[in-house]
Amino acid sequence: MIKCRSRVVAPLWSFFLLCITASPALASGPGAAFDWSVLQIWWALPFLCMLLSIAILPLTLPIIWSEHFGKIALCWALMFLAPFAVQHGPSLAFNALLHTLALDYVPFIILLFTLFTISGGVRITGSVGGTPLSNTALLTVGTFLASLMGTTGASMLLIRPLLRANEHRRYKVHTIVFFIFLVANIGGSLTPLGDPPLFLGFLKGVSFFWTTTHLFTEMLFASVMLLVLYFLVDTRLLAREGAPKHPAQTGRRSRLGMEGGVNILLLLGVVGAVLLSGIWNPEIEVPLGQLHLKVQDMARDVLLLALAGLSLLFTAKETRKANDFSWEPIEEVAKLFFGIFVTMIPAIEMLKAGERGAFSPIIALVTKDGVPVNHMYFWLSGILSSFLDNAPTYLVFFNTAGGDASRLMAEAPLTLAAISCGSVFMGANSYIGNAPNFMVRSIAESQGVKMPSFFGYMAWSVGILVPLFLFMTVLFFLGV
Repeated sequence: MIKCRSRVVAPLWSFFLLCITASPALASGPGAAFDWSVLQIWWALPFLCMLLSIAILPLTLPIIWSEHFGKIALCWALMFLAPFAVQHGPSLAFNALLHTLALDYVPFIILLFTLFTISGGVRITGSVGGTPLSNTALLTVGTFLASLMGTTGASMLLIRPLLRANEHRRYKVHTIVFFIFLVANIGGSLTPLGDPPLFLGFLKGVSFFWTTTHLFTEMLFASVMLLVLYFLVDTRLLAREGAPKHPAQTGRRSRLGMEGGVNILLLLGVVGAVLLSGIWNPEIEVPLGQLHLKVQDMARDVLLLALAGLSLLFTAKETRKANDFSWEPIEEVAKLFFGIFVTMIPAIEMLKAGERGAFSPIIALVTKDGVPVNHMYFWLSGILSSFLDNAPTYLVFFNTAGGDASRLMAEAPLTLAAISCGSVFMGANSYIGNAPNFMVRSIAESQGVKMPSFFGYMAWSVGILVPLFLFMTVLFFLGV
């Protein structure tokens, strides 16, 4: 087990340290002295190709993809880095890469790795059910739990019990899809702990409970609509299955229980570590080359890895084995998201360039005669969050709306709500819209559930979520 873990983490830190020692000069940001507004839109092509690879290759070349997806992700990363280094200089390309790895990718993987490790040590024993009522109840609990411990934490905690409860069912895909909609995304909209975009807003000055009071109606409406729809769909599919019997109905009923309960305390420790990094600011930075790392972020990552180590130490191997725990899902996520994060660099930076950048026509759509167009803030922050990292996307539109949290909360609360809802809710539109989406898919597939392809999943989101979001636009955000 330790060997498998090192295959995930050690290469990341080895590469990171190699970058540090190899760089002669580093700035404090991704190309701090470079004007990203000069880039043309074609620089986003490697990112588009990365997405198309995830979408198409598993269907057209499944064997090649399963054996070489990491190399393919690396290839697309180099397709951005190599031309950029030739045209703008290797130092600038390396600086952008290092900034993304050190400040975005490595902390992202550490958090996912920790939550994956800890949640994999929690096993719900006994008979959960797998009926439409019990599934809907589990989705409801997960939806509200997501705002307390984050969409990633809630997803990693509950996906295995949900899979086990439905292992006797013929139709399972719809349950996992709705789980992604609700637990991995929409449920995280009530507190800054729920989803990274809202945490960024909190760091920028948005009050901790502002989202609770201002997004509650939207979150409740979306959740109730989806839960009712899920219950009807699951009831229909169960009837089509002929009501397959759960082990609990065959005389092998056992009481509900929990193994690895210490991991619940460790999950609370993860929440505390993340929250601490946001509210504790000793204003100390550690130089690493010419890159400056904030001590609170370093402390958070060390704490997270320590919590993962404690989980490995105190969780019985039998519990993880009975939980069908394996390291393949986190390895897949680490490799694919390396390619996504690197190829995403020019797209994010061109968005940050605002009206001066290649995506200026998009930025111009959110304002009319100096007045914010709230429904466009909702849709544009949402659509871009469906394919780009929703945290920086939130920040782009937050700054476009003025960037003053106090003013937005007091004078333009609907604009801030539109940005927040779009960034959080529409992360459910694709597998890569939010971190836990792809992880849930990988865990489900590792336990034998044949999940939809990239476009197959989007058929679900377009068919269900887009009409819901259109209705919400009219109900909550339409107008200037």
